[in-house]
Amino acid sequence: MAFLRNTLKSLLSSSEPVVPNLPCLHTCKCSYVNVYMKWKKDSYYDSIPQILNSPFLKPITSLINIISQDPNGCIPVSVVTKRGLELDIPMKVARFLRLYPSIFEEFVGPQYNHPWFRLTPEALELHEEELAVYRDRREELWIRLKKLILMSRGRVLPERVIRGLRWYLGLPESIFDKGVDSDLGFELVEMEDGEKGIRVVSDETVLSVMEINAMKQRTWADDEEGSTKAIEFPLYPSKGLRLKKKIEDWIDEFQKTPYVSPYEDSSHLDPCSDVSEKRVVGVLHELLSLFVEHSAERKNLLCLRNCLGLPQKFYKAFERHPHIFYLSLQNKTCTAILKEAYNHNSGMEAHPLLKVRKKYVKLMKESEVILKNRRMKHRGVHDEDVCLNLNLDSTEGDTKI
Repeated sequence: MAFLRNTLKSLLSSSEPVVPNLPCLHTCKCSYVNVYMKWKKDSYYDSIPQILNSPFLKPITSLINIISQDPNGCIPVSVVTKRGLELDIPMKVARFLRLYPSIFEEFVGPQYNHPWFRLTPEALELHEEELAVYRDRREELWIRLKKLILMSRGRVLPERVIRGLRWYLGLPESIFDKGVDSDLGFELVEMEDGEKGIRVVSDETVLSVMEINAMKQRTWADDEEGSTKAIEFPLYPSKGLRLKKKIEDWIDEFQKTPYVSPYEDSSHLDPCSDVSEKRVVGVLHELLSLFVEHSAERKNLLCLRNCLGLPQKFYKAFERHPHIFYLSLQNKTCTAILKEAYNHNSGMEAHPLLKVRKKYVKLMKESEVILKNRRMKHRGVHDEDVCLNLNLDSTEGDTKI
């Protein structure tokens, strides 16, 4: 009451009109960060060959490396029988090897009649092409790793995290066998918890893919205050996906929100604001743009939460932005896909290793034809034996009569 009495006195005594600063006159503008989006299946993204076969191609390349490193170029199956879990093989190793006869050739070993495996000429040639990419375009691969580290807190990442993302980044298994490339600003450090880490010592300004594309398309605009750039994410709605009107309005406002680069410090941002949400989307967008297939299993990205300064449930951003990301549920897992990378008007740079992996997938498909022909051939021989037995039975019956 005293507050209202003083306000009325000031209004009556003042000669100029004064707008009272009453709490009831303020409107709270709420964001829509915790929105629920219904998942919509999209057969186009579910059937991208290099993404669909990636969980099987990874153990295949690991087995190829093991066989190629052997002095004789072949190994008994007993060498890798107990390494199935280590190599992410979803079944018995011998069975897995026999599923791909276009890559692994089976023969009887010199002792004890154990099955041995060697690479087919096509697989060996493709492996040499892969090694050539690692050798000739080594600097490009290191730069992608450098960008990932520059996004992290303190510009340092644990070595175990980098090894866990090695397949997505397109790095060779022997990435750290010869140390790190100090010419690009890398250095080995020991982190607080005692584990090894990789740090980047650099003061250079790094632009994200979003910023580079905005500069090319001249869509780099400042916000109303003229202090922060507002860049809109390219949207690719799936067919049949309809959003509620209030969600569409929120997306429109979200696009106008200032863009915070994933390479900038974001500790000052309110974690519940749309600006922070856009920063999370920007980090995930930049992260997937560095990967070979521009996709990754969602569970394998959880290790980056603390490293990249992301909120606890940052993976929910994949669900809240179905026009930017797609979640594929193929192969009994959840894979996050960057839609922009698989559209014709995308200005995203292809990974140096993508062409080789596409050839690997094509070679994997040839195994299906080989196995099918084997089954047909076996069925034909079986049918001939059945017909022969029937003829013999008929002949014996005629003789008895």
